[in-house]
Amino acid sequence: MNPSEYTILLVEDDPNDVLLIKRAFERAGVVNPLSVVSSGEEAVSYLRGDGKYADRKEYPLPVIILLDLKMPRMNGFEFLEWLRAEPEFKKLIVVVLTSSGETPDINRAYETGANSYLVKPVQLDDLIRIVRELHLYWLVMSEKPEL
Repeated sequence: MNPSEYTILLVEDDPNDVLLIKRAFERAGVVNPLSVVSSGEEAVSYLRGDGKYADRKEYPLPVIILLDLKMPRMNGFEFLEWLRAEPEFKKLIVVVLTSSGETPDINRAYETGANSYLVKPVQLDDLIRIVRELHLYWLVMSEKPEL
């Protein structure tokens, strides 16, 4: 599979952050399909192929998940716990992309199974740089697990 065909699933509840992340992807020249869900619960539905997510051509399984931690109902930690307990999905790459730089959050994310932890920068240029490096490392250079 061509790396540009790898789908990225963004799990983010803040519409402003979704817009900024999409803009950063465009400006960084990342052409991978970006699917967006707004909660951990919706991410579970997406991965399971429930309801509107049943069409895998329209909603393909992602090769990487960008995960916010602070969300209502099912937060990022709870989603990570669910994901790592699911044999079908436990090898999915999860990069936490959140506003919290707090040590307890960082430690808990890694303990729960995050592959990487990034703090959302304030400046768009910094977010573009992060997106470029994330793309290069996780989608181009890194070998992907077979799901």
